[in-house]
Amino acid sequence: MSEVAVKKGKPWSFYMSSITFGIERCAYYSSKWLIIIYVTAAVISGGMGESGLGLGKVEGAAMQSNLVAFTYLAPVLLGFIADKLIGARYLIPVGLTLMGLGYGYAGFVGSYTSLWIMIILVSIGTGFFKGNLQAVVGRIFEGDQKRKDDAFSTMYSFINMGSFVGTTAVGLLYVKLATASSNGYLQCFKIAGLLCIIGAIWFVLGYKHLGEVGKRPFAEGEEKHETKVKVNRSLEKYEVRRVYSIVIISLLSVIFWTFWYLTYVILYDYMPKFVDDKIGTFTVPTSWLDSLNAFACIALGPILGALWYKLANRPQGDWSLYKKASIALFLLGATFGVLALTEVSRGVGAPETQKASILWVVLFFVVLSVAEMFFSPLGPSFVSKYAPKHILSIMMAVWIVATFGAAKGYSFLYAAVAEVPIIKLSLGIGVVCVVVAILVFIFEKKLASLVELREGETLVED
Repeated sequence: MSEVAVKKGKPWSFYMSSITFGIERCAYYSSKWLIIIYVTAAVISGGMGESGLGLGKVEGAAMQSNLVAFTYLAPVLLGFIADKLIGARYLIPVGLTLMGLGYGYAGFVGSYTSLWIMIILVSIGTGFFKGNLQAVVGRIFEGDQKRKDDAFSTMYSFINMGSFVGTTAVGLLYVKLATASSNGYLQCFKIAGLLCIIGAIWFVLGYKHLGEVGKRPFAEGEEKHETKVKVNRSLEKYEVRRVYSIVIISLLSVIFWTFWYLTYVILYDYMPKFVDDKIGTFTVPTSWLDSLNAFACIALGPILGALWYKLANRPQGDWSLYKKASIALFLLGATFGVLALTEVSRGVGAPETQKASILWVVLFFVVLSVAEMFFSPLGPSFVSKYAPKHILSIMMAVWIVATFGAAKGYSFLYAAVAEVPIIKLSLGIGVVCVVVAILVFIFEKKLASLVELREGETLVED
């Protein structure tokens, strides 16, 4: 049985956890945009203009990629703690507190070195926070596995609510908070730190709603419910196949996220130069690219969550994650096709005086968001279903660490292609994504067989 009874709908413990995730993502996504803008913004004395570090766009992309990458590596390094030593619920507020200290330190100091200290603290904090919170949500629905895809998709909407609020607000606040005596970028880092501290307090106050979920290390929990199984046993053959499947889908994640992250740094540079980003006298900030993505995911989360639940209840079951991944990769390729059309619409290679309509950017991010929703929120659900329970946090971290490879990779890739004409770049990446999508679709049944149920096995526990 699940440690929290799940009958109809979703329990408050799920919403409490999802709100916590939303608060943390509000801080993270606003800081993810802030760090690249702060590094590249011009140094202007007087406090009222841009007052960043004044480095190049490649350096800014590299620093942003470090923040993204190491926040995905840390859960792998620290995942064993919740598996073997301490209940996951106790690590989550510790992680939030460390993140709060990291953002706050950067906000008060503002040097290049302080950004690295922020990255270190936020990464360690994420190691305690992210994988463990996802694993806790998985355990909430352990008695009703078919609800997991629905639950993770809905939680993804909360994540994107946080992203939407954070990136929308920061695009305005960094200007509003800039005065003769304060730096608007740094004030926003301080706000991000405060949000994480609030999130830690909120989660601790919600402990009582979790029941027994996350009180004990995951391996100890397995020992309690299956006393005949040794925690340190070797993996059985069917479990080895499932581990291979998680590794394969994680490698596809590297391909997907490398190009997904690359879209942002490309558009951060392309949009101000070649897109008509003015509404009257108001200039749309590039942080609103993130907001648009978040808004689309908020709208799509419940819709696709309901779709996955409906498909799961069919006699033939849900689509495999590999089929969904092939669709996601095809749609990702299509987004780069939209970028190519954006350049065509204003004239390939035309000067900056010829601008493309911002509606092309809107279309780009709608398609990108649909691709994301087919792929991203379902990975944690897949791992939660099929990972051997005594290595649950570690296998959840394997999914997360794939994004580390993508996050480090996109900065190196951007450094190599930053000067490539946008039409060649977008068409080239689009073709790569579509080719991989076709290959995954062709071998989908073979890949899906790696997680076929054994005779008499069910993922819905009694």
